[in-house]
Amino acid sequence: MKANETNARIKAAQINNALGFFIITFGVIILFAMIFTETFLQHMADMVAGLLLITIGGGMMWKAKSTIKKLTLNNTDDNK
Repeated sequence: MKANETNARIKAAQINNALGFFIITFGVIILFAMIFTETFLQHMADMVAGLLLITIGGGMMWKAKSTIKKLTLNNTDDNK
């Protein structure tokens, strides 16, 4: 793989990592907002939405970190 392609994929993974962090933060805010709801149905809807966002954000961060690790490892092997 060319260096330009590798750098572009690393940059995209870094963006996905930041976006995953934002989504996790938004999920935590929704879980916190669950305290202020009145009915059981609202509690469950907020809990499901918050946990779903946290799961998606965590998956994005995990995938991005593994991609960055793989690409930087391959990049250093190519330079030897």
